[in-house]
Amino acid sequence: MGNRKKMAAEARKAALKTQYFAKLKDCPSSPRKMRYVVDMIRGMEVSRALSTLHFSSKAASTHVEKLLRSAIANWEQKNERKAEDGELFVSRVFVDEGATLKRMRPAPQGRGYRIRKRSNHVTIFVDAKTN
Repeated sequence: MGNRKKMAAEARKAALKTQYFAKLKDCPSSPRKMRYVVDMIRGMEVSRALSTLHFSSKAASTHVEKLLRSAIANWEQKNERKAEDGELFVSRVFVDEGATLKRMRPAPQGRGYRIRKRSNHVTIFVDAKTN
């Protein structure tokens, strides 16, 4: 059983070496708010996605914009050349729920209301268009 899991893990690692991505972990906003922003750029060309994020009024868009620039830089680093206009697009992007900090807020009559401070993890994959 241990050998099979080890081989599967090595296969996953080898697959990731041929993909170009960036991860943002423990971003202090709720996953629901982040998914609104991420859904705007899914499948878009990279330059159009960057301009969409730059002019978006959502607070989470600044985090996603920085992450997308990081993914582009990772693609350029692995391919040892600059990305041309219209060459890259956002192939996959997803948001996972991170750790939740639980806090208490004073409430009337000696009670306490629970506050959940949520966080999330965002992963962006970019890929070159195949002609």
